[in-house]
Amino acid sequence: MPEDTATQTPAPTTAAVDPVRGFSRRALFGLAGAGAVGLGLGVAGDRAAIAAAAAASPTGGSVSYPFFGTHQAGIVTPAQDRLHFAAFDVADDLSRDDLIELLQDWSTAAALMTAGRDVGEFGSVNGPYDAPPEDTGEAQGLPPAGLTITFGFGPTLFQAADGADRFGLAARRPEALTPLPHFPGDMLEAGRSDGDLCIQACADDPQVAVHAIRNLSRIAFGRAAIRWSQLGFGRTSSTSTSQATPRNLFGFKDGTANIKAEEPDAVNDQVWVGDGDGPTWLAGGSYLVARRIRMTIETWDRTLLREQETVFGRTKGAGAPLSGGTEFSEPDFVIVGRADAPLIDHAAHVRLAHPTQNAGTRMLRRGYNFVDGNDELGRLNAGLFFISFQRSPEQFTRVQLNLAKNDALNEYIRHVGSALFAVPPGAATGSYVGAALFA
Repeated sequence: MPEDTATQTPAPTTAAVDPVRGFSRRALFGLAGAGAVGLGLGVAGDRAAIAAAAAASPTGGSVSYPFFGTHQAGIVTPAQDRLHFAAFDVADDLSRDDLIELLQDWSTAAALMTAGRDVGEFGSVNGPYDAPPEDTGEAQGLPPAGLTITFGFGPTLFQAADGADRFGLAARRPEALTPLPHFPGDMLEAGRSDGDLCIQACADDPQVAVHAIRNLSRIAFGRAAIRWSQLGFGRTSSTSTSQATPRNLFGFKDGTANIKAEEPDAVNDQVWVGDGDGPTWLAGGSYLVARRIRMTIETWDRTLLREQETVFGRTKGAGAPLSGGTEFSEPDFVIVGRADAPLIDHAAHVRLAHPTQNAGTRMLRRGYNFVDGNDELGRLNAGLFFISFQRSPEQFTRVQLNLAKNDALNEYIRHVGSALFAVPPGAATGSYVGAALFA
């Protein structure tokens, strides 16, 4: 087990960020257009300027989380209020060196943006008039807003669906990194599932989160393209004891018993990949599960309050278990009420998701609400974009199988998207995310 604990995760700071490498020539094509290199945006002159910009203090005095560190930020970091998540497929003609270069460029940009800086030497307004701006500019003047950028690698990065070992990584794929199984009740859409790479951008300002994905996508032009993406608002769980428990779109408090950063033993045991868990390059990292869960809002809104509380096994107001106490009281699954029926129903969500019903399994959940307009029948296209981090995908699979078979909540939800990614440990100063994979 690595000696790192949850308390060693990078703390919020307003200090200078670590200098980072400059952008590759291909990144500059993506940022500024094919003609920009001849206008003074070449790599050689760019590196020193970008390093100097990265070393400057972030604007606005807002909290920022450093990109470089033992673990990637955006896992045990206090959950921000907004999300932009994107899964990417790499280009068919991408080489191993091209992939490394892309990760280097993404790391350079991530270090700048998490510090509240523009991307590139000239940013959004100071470059040549005859070239597109290096930075898209919608975050100009905004503080960092607690932005974190977290990268992950999908199973197909190591071995394509046709079996091809495109980047010589097949032998280094973690044994546990295989596509998630098709669970009972899944109605998965291929266009909302899987991917070679993923980026999770979380911030307390939606424009800052969108700015991050937008610029990273530009940098990847010609090398990787977005396969699917998801905007999220209103975190649906807390990752710190300093945060109040939020509510999901069904109006219930969610994530009361979530793993918190202030539980280092639980984080080390349940979240971080250990030295003996697989390939050494992943030690100190984690596994990210993403599930897009559509809620049948209109049906739920016509459901009796008594039934709603029975489904969850908690009161809708205080969030206390139906067995009594406060929100943070441990549920009592034995105590009975009328007709000797348990106060917490056998099919209640809180019962089936509880660690005592899943061999002690816990996950660090980091999901978000979403509303993507209306469908063709006028119903809200809304729900939960579920994200969890765990030491092994088996933790998620164990709990989801338990929920998929018996959870009363299944009457009101549909799982329509699914993906699994290996999240490498944090990048060392001057290096890039995932560097150990290519060593």
